[in-house]
Amino acid sequence: MSKSKAHEPATKNWLPLEAKAELARLAQEIRKHDALYHGEDKPAISDAEYDSLRGAYRDLRAQFPELAPVDDPEKQVGYAPQAGFSKVGHQVPMLSLGNAFSPDDVTDFVARIHRYLGWKTDGKEAAALRFVAEPKIDGLSCSLRYEQGKLTVAATRGDGVTGENITANVRTIATVPQQLHGNYPDMVEVRGEVYMARADFLALNQARQAAQEEPFANPRNAAAGSLRQLDATITAQRKLRFFAYALGAASAPVAATQTALRQQLKSWGFTLNEPAAACATTAELLAYFARIGGERSALPFDIDGVVYKVDDCALQERLGFVSRAPRWAIAHKFAAEQAQTRLKAITIQVGRTGVLTPVAELEPVNVGGVMVSRATLHNADEIVRKDIRVGDSVTVQRAGDVIPQIVSSDAGKRAADSAPFTFPTQCPVCHSHVVEQEDYAARRCSGGLFCPAQQQEKLRHFVSRDAFNIEGLGEQRIEEFIQLGWLHSPADIFRLGQHKDALLQREGWKEKSVSNLLAAIEARRTIPLAKLIYALGIPQVGEVTAKQLAMHYRNYPHWYDAMRRVAANDETARTELDDLPNIDQALIASVSDFFAEAHNRAVIEELAQLLRIEEQAAPVASDHPLAGKTIVFTGTLQSMGRNEAKAKAESLGAKIGSGISKNTDYLVMGEDAGSKADKAKALGITILSEAEWIKLTE
Repeated sequence: MSKSKAHEPATKNWLPLEAKAELARLAQEIRKHDALYHGEDKPAISDAEYDSLRGAYRDLRAQFPELAPVDDPEKQVGYAPQAGFSKVGHQVPMLSLGNAFSPDDVTDFVARIHRYLGWKTDGKEAAALRFVAEPKIDGLSCSLRYEQGKLTVAATRGDGVTGENITANVRTIATVPQQLHGNYPDMVEVRGEVYMARADFLALNQARQAAQEEPFANPRNAAAGSLRQLDATITAQRKLRFFAYALGAASAPVAATQTALRQQLKSWGFTLNEPAAACATTAELLAYFARIGGERSALPFDIDGVVYKVDDCALQERLGFVSRAPRWAIAHKFAAEQAQTRLKAITIQVGRTGVLTPVAELEPVNVGGVMVSRATLHNADEIVRKDIRVGDSVTVQRAGDVIPQIVSSDAGKRAADSAPFTFPTQCPVCHSHVVEQEDYAARRCSGGLFCPAQQQEKLRHFVSRDAFNIEGLGEQRIEEFIQLGWLHSPADIFRLGQHKDALLQREGWKEKSVSNLLAAIEARRTIPLAKLIYALGIPQVGEVTAKQLAMHYRNYPHWYDAMRRVAANDETARTELDDLPNIDQALIASVSDFFAEAHNRAVIEELAQLLRIEEQAAPVASDHPLAGKTIVFTGTLQSMGRNEAKAKAESLGAKIGSGISKNTDYLVMGEDAGSKADKAKALGITILSEAEWIKLTE
């Protein structure tokens, strides 16, 4: 599971430039998760997290509508069709629904309809307002086009305007009529949901596990993965079903109300999403929601809420659409489904960045049609807060019906000899010590350069452009060499020449590509001290700090000895580091933790034997006005890149800062600058435009 960046509250007093950047970031994140959910059928976050992401974007967009990005998620539905299927244009767009999460949201939905129509809530017209409430099936939206009653084209929703042609696959679904019954228009598009019944899903997963194939996460993923097979014979082996609930384009009117439409669909041979109900008031809508929620686990298919639709089709036409959703319908989402089971053990996973994540090992339990045997416990603080212990009876839910998590523990059923969980102080992978930094919930393995769990991420950083900049040694190559057992630590990069003959025998490698890689590696055997420090990936030591350390300590032996003494709590060494500008206690603690780990020191010492580490040149004495001044850059410069501007400043004797502080002399502000300008103004720091900066450096 991947976590989205925390979303800032809508109540924050955003500056326009900040809001523009935040809207762009949120839009990019929404599109990423749309691609995973709609394009790959592999959601990475829960429905609840996705809805929160959408809500944060919607709230901020309401404050700054003119700053919405070009790819405004509020104007887009689903995701672009994928390669492998031909494209089908929807004559009438297939849009999505807005969401309600509480009774107040439903009350607001009904009130908005009254306001839009100009009706009083207690008037005679308002009394005529009727709704149809239906179960919201958790499946894959599909549109079926019938001409002269015969199925001609079936398509996915895609991006709402263009979908994928899945006609061959849909023809294998028994509940999709190939020929409509009774009376029907010459052309009509029937819309609904392809899904997999819970019993069929469990049977499919049992068969896949028996064949040593990866099981599907839930019925929705199983249905989507089955329907979007390029080979229709595979789809035919999966027991997919179809519920009809709406129309797209039609050559003639079909029904005057949603209720009548449902009956017409049934007469044509379709199965409907039952049980539905006619409702006249908000109270009746909420009563239906409560009733279906109580019956949810007994239904043979998965639902994730209910849908409320205005019954009168003429009113639907008047109400129309707002953004990507109809005004006349809304989805009322359920809270996550829950179940109880026993916590057998707590294991620890180590991520690519060294974060230790506790995982609950459970007695398998069926939660909403999915057999759950593991659940995330997030971090050590979460275990303490919920007082979760091995052997406990715990309540499990699938957050957003996707990601399993433990909600609570029943202390009343706890064994007498139960004891609180003790979080490990050593990494379970490499046995380096675990560090816990103030203000951070996560605990990390300190053996970054040594820990196998972190190898790929640390090595990727080591060879990146701003570090060793080894061309041709990207993430895929690093992964390949790790799997071959050739790459364990940074020093192994400079021993890859030993594997030249074996590399030439591998697919995708030729004499030229091997020679180019080895030449690029050899060219980096000489490296500036600042580049080496940055490449080591010490937490909180970025490029600017690495340069600052190199400038102060000048050469590798002096720097390395000083860092070892900092880790050993040498008061002189720690004071010397603390006295440097922009060095805070959190950074000192991070450096200390890193060098306190013997594994890290061994890796650095081995690496130093293979390299020629250049001494940092002393700054050239200068009488330029910028000499000795601390400069911070923010925003995008038009006349030069940020690195070029920094280099120019350093050549004039200036020091480069990473953040605004009382020691900052100038803030150079480019386009789309962030919040640094506000802080600089508050501290009375001189702010320069790009033009003023260029003039000052002449």
